[in-house]
Amino acid sequence: MNPIQHKSSVLAFLLSFIPGLGHLYMQRLLRAFLYGAGFFGPIFLIFVGVFMSRLPKEFLLLLALFAALTWIVNMIDMIVYLLGPQPYMAPSYGAPHSYDPQSPEWASSLGANPYAYQANQQERTRVILLSFVPGLGHFQLGLMQRGLTAMVSFFGVAILVFFITIMTHNNGFVAFLLALPVLWFYTMFDALKQQERKQAGLGLVDRSMFDDFHLGDEFGRKNRTLATIIAIFPGAAHLYLSMNKRGIQLMAIFLFSIYVLDVLRLSLFLFLIPILWFFSFFDALQSITRYENGTLIDKPIVENWTQYHRSIGFVLILLGGYYIFKEIVSQFIYQLFPHSNYMYWLNSFGQTFIVALILIVGGIKLFFYRKKQAFDAEFHPDTYSYSRFPEEEEEKQHFSISPETDEKKNP
Repeated sequence: MNPIQHKSSVLAFLLSFIPGLGHLYMQRLLRAFLYGAGFFGPIFLIFVGVFMSRLPKEFLLLLALFAALTWIVNMIDMIVYLLGPQPYMAPSYGAPHSYDPQSPEWASSLGANPYAYQANQQERTRVILLSFVPGLGHFQLGLMQRGLTAMVSFFGVAILVFFITIMTHNNGFVAFLLALPVLWFYTMFDALKQQERKQAGLGLVDRSMFDDFHLGDEFGRKNRTLATIIAIFPGAAHLYLSMNKRGIQLMAIFLFSIYVLDVLRLSLFLFLIPILWFFSFFDALQSITRYENGTLIDKPIVENWTQYHRSIGFVLILLGGYYIFKEIVSQFIYQLFPHSNYMYWLNSFGQTFIVALILIVGGIKLFFYRKKQAFDAEFHPDTYSYSRFPEEEEEKQHFSISPETDEKKNP
């Protein structure tokens, strides 16, 4: 009797991460003893050697390598055993009512064709085990293009993140590796879904996974699933929904905030980053709902930002002057005074002075701006309302006519 017919192959694979336990579950007693002893024996000797401090380090390293090799061989042996062809068992030996084929329990457990049921179960087991490597489960089902897309997406993201991290020497990009578990789970369940469609007799279409997101409904509307996924990055979902003004502003604010806080070492204001992210994410979800309802409006975050051009220009000039002084002028000063410790003072207090100056000037401007508005509204209520563009006021007065005149011209 073949034990795989009665026991879960997936559970056996998971138990194999502990050497010998998966083989013991599948009643392969000799392999279970060999792999268990080959792994836990060296581990025990390593602990004894560490506490006793009598064994040489080279011998401990050799024991560790032997234990690792035993674990690898144990996993490969279990995978080959589970993926290998299994002999079909006569249905009468495996049914709970072996000598009563007419019983409902016997029919429901194996179906109309017990051999086809066993074949489907073996195929499902292979797909599950191969799906631990993204794309291999699709290859098992003959979906080459879909499997290649899954494999390239998973390993491409990992390679890209490591490449950017190494090139920029910034370990913060490693956080994007959190997208890998999402891709891994998605590719695994997609392979299981395709396998269920195959067992149900439905045709499998070998197309890229991105085509599923790209295809909308019959009215040509955007895909809600894709919009929700790309909403993870601030502003991306808004750009996908053709909200260019709002999307570009959200993306620029988010990235510029990270850059400024990192360059100026403003760890005090790091709480703004998750606030911006959550605001962008939930705003994207609301925009998706408005898009489906037909009430979507591309309203920018900051309207008429050109009226703040002086403040923005002042900040940019201040930051630009700081970098020119730090990268260019400081080199000339070093040539003139090589023994001076001005770089210490510049690095220690330069950024602090710039940030403090921006905050103080911004606060003073806001304070007097509000105070001036209140003063004008209190003492000059009639003249407080004015237009920033006199030409528009003249046009409004020129084209504003009384109702009597309008009725006379257009009886």
